[in-house]
Amino acid sequence: MKPLSSRLCIAGSLILACSFTAEVAVAGDMPPKLGIDGSRFTIYGKPAFLLGISYYGALGASEEFIRRDLADMKRHGINWIRVWATWAAFDNDVSAVDKEGRPRRLFLDRLDRLVAECGRQGMIVDVTLSRGNGIVGPPRLQSLDAHKSAVETVVTALRSRPNWYLDLSNERDVRDKRFVSVAELKELRALAKKLDPARLVTASHGNDISREQMKEDLQVIGVDFVCPHRPRTPESPGQTEAKTREYLEWMKELKRVVPLHYQEPFPRDYTKWQPATDDFLTDLRGAKQAGAAGWCFHNTAPREPERRPRRSFDLRERRLFEQFDDEEHKVLAGLREFSGR
Repeated sequence: MKPLSSRLCIAGSLILACSFTAEVAVAGDMPPKLGIDGSRFTIYGKPAFLLGISYYGALGASEEFIRRDLADMKRHGINWIRVWATWAAFDNDVSAVDKEGRPRRLFLDRLDRLVAECGRQGMIVDVTLSRGNGIVGPPRLQSLDAHKSAVETVVTALRSRPNWYLDLSNERDVRDKRFVSVAELKELRALAKKLDPARLVTASHGNDISREQMKEDLQVIGVDFVCPHRPRTPESPGQTEAKTREYLEWMKELKRVVPLHYQEPFPRDYTKWQPATDDFLTDLRGAKQAGAAGWCFHNTAPREPERRPRRSFDLRERRLFEQFDDEEHKVLAGLREFSGR
């Protein structure tokens, strides 16, 4: 393959150096297609466990940072990333859509290039929307029309890419400005499926979910898989295996079994509790052994804005793998045990 510096795109009378989009366009590798078979995800039609990592502020990272981070992810067995299309932490708005859901072309194009590059690397992308609560930027998508516009913007832009799924609304059940009703989510899911019938769609929860919420997810909203965000307490890792079995049993009782995906477990520097390597690996082991379909190595910035490292919340100055502390690097080394099918 030719080096990037030698690949050129022509736009009107201007000759512009292409980013990694051009490399994807000529690559012989087929991007992975994400699917579902009962309680499991599939990639290329074969059962696969999604072992991922938070990469929220990726649209603010340089292409060099992204390439190097993706290489490190693959080396540790990571096969998916979580990226937000509505991210504006630390006064740095890198959202792919504005508050009314309309495209912000620079960052929407970056999102498309990122998904394409992940496709070339054989990786899946979680693209998440959020109405926000003011912590990582101002609230947005506060009306159903604006939220619909955001769904249309993102789905239309990425429709040709087979290697991503859509989280309609991060922690949609939390009763602040993030809240999105079941009726609204039903409409949003219907719109996404109308635009792209094969696209997998979910809507995540801010904590453990009740049986009634599971019923709403599966039978009213119609999500393709369920994403609860488990509690961030010292007891949580030891509870995940039993909770996973309970969730899957509820699905059987409700006569619709779908993947259970842990896309945002506990991180370091979030509360006074600092989870250690064994906490992360216990949580992951319990989830996988009990039948969960995916798990994420979540990472976050400290609550105090002046503190570092900001990890995936701010990727402008340092790439993700350069911001992890010693304990997190131990976790990453331990992930290799869980990679593969």
